[in-house]
Amino acid sequence: MFERGFKAWCEHLSVRKRAELGITPSDPLDARALANNLDIKVWSIEDVVGLSSESKTILAREGGWSAATICLGEKRLIILNSSHSIGRQASDLTHELSHLLLKHKPTKLDISEAGIMMMESYGQQQEEEADWLSGCLLLPRATLVHIRKRRLDESIAAKQYGVSLSMLKYRMGVTGVRYQFN
Repeated sequence: MFERGFKAWCEHLSVRKRAELGITPSDPLDARALANNLDIKVWSIEDVVGLSSESKTILAREGGWSAATICLGEKRLIILNSSHSIGRQASDLTHELSHLLLKHKPTKLDISEAGIMMMESYGQQQEEEADWLSGCLLLPRATLVHIRKRRLDESIAAKQYGVSLSMLKYRMGVTGVRYQFN
């Protein structure tokens, strides 16, 4: 359950971030441009220097991990699994950016037997908040209304907005836009 006003705050933040990027609420969001605006570097597995080709192949398997954020002082780097579709990568990237925008602190840090930090994770509430904000960043309500008013086919709209069809359908449903324009 979200705090009262959280969903509206996310919609407003999405509009503000879009304005900073010089785009309207109904324009597609380039998640990498948003990361750049936030001074956060984005890499794919192929960009990681010193990683063996065998390791890159293992890490790039479909269905595995999605994205990881590495923090070093004030610097941030997000690494995406490049085996995922462009729409999935946009969702993964905005999800990671959402954790940072929401100033979430990881609740768990896994350390290997050799003492190497492996993964930080977030609590269920923080994951749900990042999911919601991620959806708002990619497809704010104004964008969904724009898509419906133009009577765009959902498959075409998903491609145009660089998101997965499942993300578009999900946002249409949870915002009520699907039912408002039937």
